[in-house]
Amino acid sequence: MRAFFLLLLFPITCLAAGSGNDRKVSCRFLALEGNPAVPALVNLAADGAELACEVPVATLSEEKACFAKGEAMSFLSQADKKPAAVAKVPAGMNAAILVFLPAEKGAEIPWRVLVVEDSAKTLPDGGAFVANLHQQEIRFVVGQSKILLKPGTTHSMARPEGRDEFNMAPVVFQFPQKDNSWATASESMLRFVPGGRYLMFAYVDPPSGRPRIMTCKDSKRPAAAP
Repeated sequence: MRAFFLLLLFPITCLAAGSGNDRKVSCRFLALEGNPAVPALVNLAADGAELACEVPVATLSEEKACFAKGEAMSFLSQADKKPAAVAKVPAGMNAAILVFLPAEKGAEIPWRVLVVEDSAKTLPDGGAFVANLHQQEIRFVVGQSKILLKPGTTHSMARPEGRDEFNMAPVVFQFPQKDNSWATASESMLRFVPGGRYLMFAYVDPPSGRPRIMTCKDSKRPAAAP
């Protein structure tokens, strides 16, 4: 279990265009179902060139080389060039999945970013990556593994044991209730095979205010972690 490469909002000055954006990172983009649509964005290259970035919903984008200044990777709205988001990409991380989430009400910039290392360590072959974006603990079962995950933490899982002859394994998510009981929010069977992995996100659905699970399948082979 690990804490997020956190949904940090850098100071607004980090979003200034131009010089110093010389650290190159391979990025893929993702937005969660039910959240407001992320507008077209631009990232600024070392020479100040604008790099267009699209953030699809519930599916990972193609890889795109983006640039950061130190650990801060800045994005502007393509339409009006106003600051949109800053992702904290830790030093030494050369490939990342950027998950865009609405910022808290009243924040200086409208989007916050969960940075997931795009590596075989974080995204195990045939396994799963789970992020708890909910305000409370969650419980989940993948195959024969049962995990309690605190708010603001993630968990990477190897290919689960207890698969059937079709490589299917149960996946169950539960959320706490006011009476201290647990309610099942999602129950399914997923196929876990080499060459693929799942990204799973537990969060609050904005329109309904109810707990929600979004699962995204990834078939790209991540690089080994540095």
